[in-house]
Amino acid sequence: MASTDTVFTGSIPALYDRYLGPLLFEPYAVEAAARLADLKTGALLETAAGTGIVTQVLAERLPPTVDIVATDLNQAMIDFAGAKPGLARAKLRQADALALPFEDGSFDAVVCQFGAMFFPDRVRGYREAYRVLRPAGRAVIAIWDSLAHNPMTRCVVDAMAVRFPADPPRFLARTPHGHFDQKVIRAELAEAGFGRVTVDVVTLPSRAPSHRDAAIGLCQGTPMRGEIEARAPQGLAAATDAAAEALAHVYGEGPIEAPMQALLIVARK
Repeated sequence: MASTDTVFTGSIPALYDRYLGPLLFEPYAVEAAARLADLKTGALLETAAGTGIVTQVLAERLPPTVDIVATDLNQAMIDFAGAKPGLARAKLRQADALALPFEDGSFDAVVCQFGAMFFPDRVRGYREAYRVLRPAGRAVIAIWDSLAHNPMTRCVVDAMAVRFPADPPRFLARTPHGHFDQKVIRAELAEAGFGRVTVDVVTLPSRAPSHRDAAIGLCQGTPMRGEIEARAPQGLAAATDAAAEALAHVYGEGPIEAPMQALLIVARK
């Protein structure tokens, strides 16, 4: 069930974890955990767990009486997450979020941070989350808002459009930031069976130690890397330099900060 936008190989998990974790994912992991603060016992499933960035926050903040299972479609991501000592309490396994290998009603909560946008069939993914939830269980889902509300990422997308004017890499616009319509999200969750859905628009600061760190993360730690290399097989470094220059022009060359915005969704069974 994978699309070409879901494949992570080689060094990408390490780059993803080192650069994109602090830049984009860790702040929202804390927000997701806060929406589960009342979960004291039972079992939690995380889908599209990637390198375990959210999993680690959940493991730190939820009591040991909550069993944590984390899955991802990509074995390379699971392997990287499995080497983290902070994830010792979590059970990690490769699994497709659209065909979960768990019985009906197995979990009290399902978490999916910035993964649903990658699903080839989002309704099917939401339906699987609904299926494995126990009665009154909840799904906590994070989805990026549009590029208009995520200026650091937009800056890199614009820089790639300048570098490749005939065929700009559109991964970041197409997939992570391409599924933010709240009416569509609510309709898809309702079709999957969820009856009570709340959507919070959450704006947080995105911070990087330097403009270059942000450029490396976005150009080399995401599947946009494959788009760049398809257009210029030896051009990844030059494209990263172009992104870094664009970021430095806007934010300077020292530690940089910009707002980022996402939708935090709680859907109850």
